Amino acid sequence: MSIHQIALGQFQRLRIASFWLIAALLCGFVLFFHSGWAHYQPLGIDIEEIIEIAGLGLIGIAIAGRLWCTLYIGGRKAAELVQDGPYSMTRNPLYLFSTIGAMGVGAQTGSMVVAAICGVLAAFILSITTHREEHHLRETFGEAYDAYLVRVPAFIPNPKLFHDPKTLTILPERLYGTLRDGLIFFLAMPAFELVEYVQDLGLLPILFRLY
Repeated sequence: MSIHQIALGQFQRLRIASFWLIAALLCGFVLFFHSGWAHYQPLGIDIEEIIEIAGLGLIGIAIAGRLWCTLYIGGRKAAELVQDGPYSMTRNPLYLFSTIGAMGVGAQTGSMVVAAICGVLAAFILSITTHREEHHLRETFGEAYDAYLVRVPAFIPNPKLFHDPKTLTILPERLYGTLRDGLIFFLAMPAFELVEYVQDLGLLPILFRLY
C-alpha cells in the first residue's frame, strides 16, 4: 500500500469518526426535541409528514447517487484520476450525495431546521476532508489534477461537462459495500419515530421545538 493510499485512508477514518460524533450529538438532541409542526397544521396540511416523506426522497437520491459514484470510483481513487461520469461534473459527487443523505436523515425529525443543520454540518466536515485530500491528489497526479481542479467545480455539478467512458470496470464488492452503508440512512426513520412515541408516553420531556 502506497503512502498516498494510507493518507487517504486516514482522512476517511477521520471523516467517519466525525460523522459518528455528529450522529451521537444529534441523537442526544432529538431525545428532548419535537417538531413544531406536530401541533401546527395550517389549512389542515400535515407539514411534519410532508417533511419526513421529502426526507425519505432525499435519502433515496443519496443512496442512488452514491452507487452511481461507486461505479466509477470503485477503489481507484488512490490509483488513478477519475474524471468520468459524475466526476466529470463535480470533483466530489460522493460527498455531495452524502450531504443530501444527511439532510434526509435530519428531515426524519419533521423539522426543516434540523434537516438544514444536518446538511450544513455534513458539508462542513466534508469540505475540510476535501481540502486535505486535494493536497495529496495534487502531489500524486501533478499537472493533470491541477487542470481538473480548474475545469471541474468542487461540489455544485455542471451538467454541461458530463461525459462517459466507452467502457467501465465494475467492482461488485464496492457496490455492495456502498449500498450497505447507504441503507443505514433509512434507520433514522424508525429511530426517530420510536423517540416520538416515547415522548408521547411522557417518558421523555420535550424541552424545545423547531419548525
